[in-house]
Amino acid sequence: MTSCPATGTGSGPDSEGTGDGVIVLDPLVRDLAGEGARLRAAGPLAPVELPGGVRVWAVTRHAEARRLLTDSRLVKNLDHWAAYQRGEIPKTWPLIGLADPGPSMLTFDGPEHRRLRTLTAQALTPRRVAAMRPRIEEITHELLDELDTSADAAGRVDLKSAFAYPLPMAVIGDLLGIDTTQIPRLRTLYDGFFSSVTPAEEVPAIIAELGSLFSAVVAQKKQAPGDDLTSALLAAGEEGDSLSDEEIVATVQVLITAGHETTISLIVSAVRALLTHPEQLAPVRSGEVSWEAVIEETLRWDAPTTHVLIRFATEDVEVGGTVMKQGDAVIIAYGAIGRDERHHGADAERFDVTRTPTRHLSFGHGPHVCPGAPLSRLEALVALPALFDRFPKLDLAVDPAELRNKPAITQNELYELPVRLR
Repeated sequence: MTSCPATGTGSGPDSEGTGDGVIVLDPLVRDLAGEGARLRAAGPLAPVELPGGVRVWAVTRHAEARRLLTDSRLVKNLDHWAAYQRGEIPKTWPLIGLADPGPSMLTFDGPEHRRLRTLTAQALTPRRVAAMRPRIEEITHELLDELDTSADAAGRVDLKSAFAYPLPMAVIGDLLGIDTTQIPRLRTLYDGFFSSVTPAEEVPAIIAELGSLFSAVVAQKKQAPGDDLTSALLAAGEEGDSLSDEEIVATVQVLITAGHETTISLIVSAVRALLTHPEQLAPVRSGEVSWEAVIEETLRWDAPTTHVLIRFATEDVEVGGTVMKQGDAVIIAYGAIGRDERHHGADAERFDVTRTPTRHLSFGHGPHVCPGAPLSRLEALVALPALFDRFPKLDLAVDPAELRNKPAITQNELYELPVRLR
């Protein structure tokens, strides 16, 4: 068995790796596919360095990830992260808000996690999600109408800003009862929150403002409850489920954080994949291949979330001959896992909407599987065919090589997606 020291911080260069075999994740996210291939080649459990010099393990392959995502020896409680408890992870670490988002279902395990998750799941039942379809269709068609007016004289428009971003933000805003006037500020805050290169001095202020914003939402819903999930969580607390205001605020924040970013990236990635693979778009247009198949292949091949932070070992855990020590931290490298040829076949690097489906893990697995996955799929299922029906000549307005990812190692998110509508 092998074991690589997974210290809290390191001083590796901004490159592919360090002298001791640790893979440095590029904070500027310039080559996701290449980075994923290097991670898989390093083995099912690879030592990596996150921005800020924080060293952790990364699970890089499907089978091992599926097993570890249900392993009770890996928990979300920061008390079990040895480097954090030793004071090696500063409060100004750019990713601290993702590692420590407050007392929510994202950070609890066992009964506490089930308690919070059950309340959320009750509001996101298949019936309730299906009932949201007319509203999603309404928002989609409103945005498509506006695309024409927002395009320049050559018919160019940034599809992300004009369509892929406002759709899930409006939907999650409706779901949680958040005033749409707050959305521009939320966008600015989340840009800093997810960024791997946010200046250290700005991190606490961003986290504090997000907390204040969602605390205000919860306070407003206490005064004037509505037909929304925030009000439902408050009502559950009043009915004896022992939900504290702090837990409700953290849960609302987790839901809106996860509820819009994933869907934005799913829509953008699907459009990019289809426009850069016209041979794959043809059978979809003809009806030979379903939009559901497009969505699942996009989720596998170009996962919206590239790395999920962070779990901690409560005892030594052996993975493929490598030992993760008690107190070590581990992330799940969904971007790498989606192209694992051991699970998805020798052509896993190829985008193919006609492939025989294999189960992917892009929305997670086990107790912490994303509760909003059905809603995200539904939004994409409404948005994508409506977009291509309205604009059948849709095409990229730039060379694909010009498209750049935002500097967020947890997210697969482009700065923009310039397209020509006609």
